[in-house]
Amino acid sequence: MKRRTFLASASVAGAAPLLTGLTAGQTKAAEPDALPRFDSAGETVRDGMRYRKLGSTGVEVSCVGVGGFHIGVPKDEQEGIKVIRAALDAGMNFLDNSWDYHDGGSEIRMGKALQDGYRKKAFLMTKIDGRTKEAAAKQIDECLKRLQTDVIDLIQHHEVIRVEDPDRIFRAGGAQEAVEAAKKAGKVRFVGFTGHKDPFVHLRTLELAKEHGVRFDTVQMPLNVLDAHFRSFARQVLPVLVKEQIGVLGMKPMASGAVLKAQAATAEECLRYALTLPTSVVITGMESMDRLTQALNVVKDFKPLPEAEVTALLAKTAKAAAKGEYEGFKTGTQFDATAKNPQWLG
Repeated sequence: MKRRTFLASASVAGAAPLLTGLTAGQTKAAEPDALPRFDSAGETVRDGMRYRKLGSTGVEVSCVGVGGFHIGVPKDEQEGIKVIRAALDAGMNFLDNSWDYHDGGSEIRMGKALQDGYRKKAFLMTKIDGRTKEAAAKQIDECLKRLQTDVIDLIQHHEVIRVEDPDRIFRAGGAQEAVEAAKKAGKVRFVGFTGHKDPFVHLRTLELAKEHGVRFDTVQMPLNVLDAHFRSFARQVLPVLVKEQIGVLGMKPMASGAVLKAQAATAEECLRYALTLPTSVVITGMESMDRLTQALNVVKDFKPLPEAEVTALLAKTAKAAAKGEYEGFKTGTQFDATAKNPQWLG
């Protein structure tokens, strides 16, 4: 598809009424300004944990997941391991990670935490940065070794943040070839991509994937009370994923802490908002037991926010969100590991 044609179609998609519900069969037209909402009928509650469908994979995952970067934050390795195991014991089965977090330190900690039978409790996701087949294949094998597992449940192309990134992934000799080979070899079960910069890049990646006969199982993006106002993934990308039954992985529910810094909303409000969207899982940082407990408490009593509460919450956050000042991952480069390591891009 030519860029001009794609821009036109993306604009139309962004202006169309958004959708509610979890699957195409359950969706209905909403008001143009409404955000897509999670249908709690699609949720299963077991032993105090809430589980949601991961797109059309047939897998159920906990509605909140453990953020991999933050597991590498505590100076004491055992503290990170303790948080992971406590989360799994509480039924929080979705584990996030990435090849580059703390130079592999987060994966190493997680690999240790998954010993002694804990691997069976986890749905394990990690990400790779390599854009060439050679680099991606090497990183996948390194992830497997660090995580001490024979198979990764979900591998994702990390930081798809530039318009040309999907071209790199899908070109001959690109990273997608390595991912497909790993899947064929039984090293990987499902495949997705992540990004935090601009909804247009996500939409273009989905479009290019279709052209190459690829259907992603998951897509990861920032979903928070600021995002709704500025370069909004919730408004532009989420309806597409819901319609196509692709698993939605929400990240940065507190905008990497910036929402709290701006005093725009509380941590509990941020988590409840993200869970009210049609997310399969909301990934949040848990560098301490207190943060884990906070997330578990929200899950325990969760009910989707009424539309009136969503409207009030977004009105309260509009000023802070207006220029992207508190979403540095969209407007700056400080969150872009691939910008600091261009050699990964090939």
